[in-house]
Amino acid sequence: MDRTALRLSDEERLLYREQGYFVRRRLFSPDELDALRDAAECSVAVARAASDRGRDEYAIDGNVYREAGGTTIQLEHRNDSETVRVLEPFHHLDPRFSTLLDDPRFVEPMCGLVGTRPVAVFTDKLNLKRPREGSQFRWHQDSPYWNHATPHVDRLPNAMLVLDDADIANGCLRMIPGSHRKGMLPGLEGDGTLGPLFTDPRYFDASTQVPVELEAGGMLFFSPHMVHGSQPNDSDRARRALIVTYQPAGHRMFKVDAKREAG
Repeated sequence: MDRTALRLSDEERLLYREQGYFVRRRLFSPDELDALRDAAECSVAVARAASDRGRDEYAIDGNVYREAGGTTIQLEHRNDSETVRVLEPFHHLDPRFSTLLDDPRFVEPMCGLVGTRPVAVFTDKLNLKRPREGSQFRWHQDSPYWNHATPHVDRLPNAMLVLDDADIANGCLRMIPGSHRKGMLPGLEGDGTLGPLFTDPRYFDASTQVPVELEAGGMLFFSPHMVHGSQPNDSDRARRALIVTYQPAGHRMFKVDAKREAG
């Protein structure tokens, strides 16, 4: 694999600066995707088993979370649902994912976005929008979630790999281009405990939203200040995706008291 060809281009740098995101298409082969989809389901099974052995369960604004095996497990947003919605972090649940953190298809462009070489992992999430059940995620930025945990919240770009074709029908990610240029925006007050983490709609124009439709194996790179969200999965198809967030080397991870350099 030609690592040089994977480095951040001038055009991508401009797109990231001006609109807050850019995409790369067809980076992973069908065989690689089959292996990663299998790793995703294996990770869910491992997390479930850890949860069954003993768990710390709690609810925030009616949403159920479990802490088990070093992972925060988010369940779908229905009180009776046992469907896993998000795993964070997840890379330790399957060796194929641990290896993926060092893949140059992730690391090379991230070195350009973070501005250092090497980079380190900040956090990683596995998003699982199951057919006919995957719920929406309201408009938000990632930076308010992370601002308390690090002094370099501006240098936490995200790399998302879609494991299934992502389109409007199955709840692909939606972006508000240019919203990142305003920095961290105010959240919603008086809307539950989590309200402040969802972006106040008075500070961005939702009519400018762009659905980022990608074939499986494509990647989306976006700013931690980007206002983004997604609609429910109303299709009969899964919409699984994994997101890895990188940071300058030498800093600990978000939910793990350890450092993990990449590349």
